[in-house]
Amino acid sequence: MFVGCKDTVKSANGDFETHKPIPETVTISKTDIAKTPRLKTIIPLDSLRDTTFVRLADYSDGFAFDLRYATQNNFLKEKVYDCAECYTRVKTVKALMAANADFHKNGVKIKFFDCYRPNSVQYKMWKIVPNPQYVANPVKGSIHNKGGAVDITLVSLNGEELDMGTDFDFFGKRAYHDNYDLPQQILDNRKLLKETMEKHGFWSTRTEWWHYNLQGASNDPIANFNWECND
Repeated sequence: MFVGCKDTVKSANGDFETHKPIPETVTISKTDIAKTPRLKTIIPLDSLRDTTFVRLADYSDGFAFDLRYATQNNFLKEKVYDCAECYTRVKTVKALMAANADFHKNGVKIKFFDCYRPNSVQYKMWKIVPNPQYVANPVKGSIHNKGGAVDITLVSLNGEELDMGTDFDFFGKRAYHDNYDLPQQILDNRKLLKETMEKHGFWSTRTEWWHYNLQGASNDPIANFNWECND
């Protein structure tokens, strides 16, 4: 996605890399975050390791975005991202692009509510809502912190949201996958989302129709880089 002398950013223990807009190798820990201007050259996905983090919008314009944690329109009622961006690991991007190609055949596309989430943001969320029923403990981390989870819905190719029965981050039985006491159209919409995502290597969470994890992503390390905001 970006070009420089080096394109690898490693954590303090060297166990993951992040594709970031930097002119040289830097070390990112939970407290040290590199912020540098984004360069324009996009490095092909096939030239990057599957564990590298990239900005999804640099590789496809076929998605829609409503990144709620960069707004106050979320269950926290606070903005916890400095700006709205969707980053995730290359392997997750590849699976998302394949799934979205299938969705396009049905006249819909993926809309993102959340993607990769820095571990520092997980601590912010935990401070606001220290309840593991709603927010993963930041010490253990969320799969969002590992670049393998996304919160999504489906919209028409013109951007109209399909009815999924609840809004994003609705915490109650109506959001459960195994709640069939819903209108058939809602059940059909959820089925299309779930079956297509599972076909491309994602698994769902029973209580949240919007949440999908890439298979095996829980084995990846927690990451804590923040993206650059261009005002």
